[in-house]
Amino acid sequence: MSEVPPVADTPQIEGKMFLFRKPELLTKEAHGSMGVKRPKRPFAFCEGVRAVPLTVTEIPMAQKHYPIIFADEKNPMPMAVVGLIDDINLFVDDKGEWEQNCYIPGYIRRYPFALASDQNSERMAIVVDVEYEGITKKPDAKFFENDEPSDETKRVMEYCSNYERDRINTQQFAQALAEHDLLATQVAQFTPDGGDPRPFAQYIGVEEKRLTQLTDDKYLELRKSNLLPLLYAQLMSMANWRTIMDRRIRRHGLDESDFLQPVTKQ
Repeated sequence: MSEVPPVADTPQIEGKMFLFRKPELLTKEAHGSMGVKRPKRPFAFCEGVRAVPLTVTEIPMAQKHYPIIFADEKNPMPMAVVGLIDDINLFVDDKGEWEQNCYIPGYIRRYPFALASDQNSERMAIVVDVEYEGITKKPDAKFFENDEPSDETKRVMEYCSNYERDRINTQQFAQALAEHDLLATQVAQFTPDGGDPRPFAQYIGVEEKRLTQLTDDKYLELRKSNLLPLLYAQLMSMANWRTIMDRRIRRHGLDESDFLQPVTKQ
């Protein structure tokens, strides 16, 4: 299990972290009196995003609720689409709660924590976004107790470690997928009653025609590598474009004639 090392021996945070406003390495010296308490609007931190990273193990669950797309063709990391047209997460309501009975991506469940790695060793450290509204000096769950990581922090560390393993496996999945040249830029569109097709989203997804035209040996290679179920799950998730379109119409009181109209975040 990862440890929370002392300040002098901590790895450095490099690059930007999606959704994190002020990531800091979790240490007893800096955060010994702090902890986490569920804020009034627990998912407010992600209410302004259109897509959320997924790990490869999440695809079967996420495809039931979200269109799944890929970041780009050369590095096709999977993402769940949660918003359209505007920077508004359609799965976070006005109370800052995630839609009930909808799968919550692991990246969101992990926040405000993450792992940071030391480029010069195999050591890992926990990162926390100290600007998360749930970080407080009057917590329900403390970061440290008796100068040691609390039981809750240990559970967080275990979850982050498991997530990191999934993230690495997802990178390997993305590399394998890129090698098979099965992705292409595509357009989601809908046809209003009595109207012409209207595009509303451009994304990178599996090109079904390329998949069906694979030679038998290439198809068998995909099956043996366990890629096939994931590719078909992504294709099945495309049915959720209509679902998320309807969700946007209901959220903003629109109809199909003005579906593409930008709205101001309330």
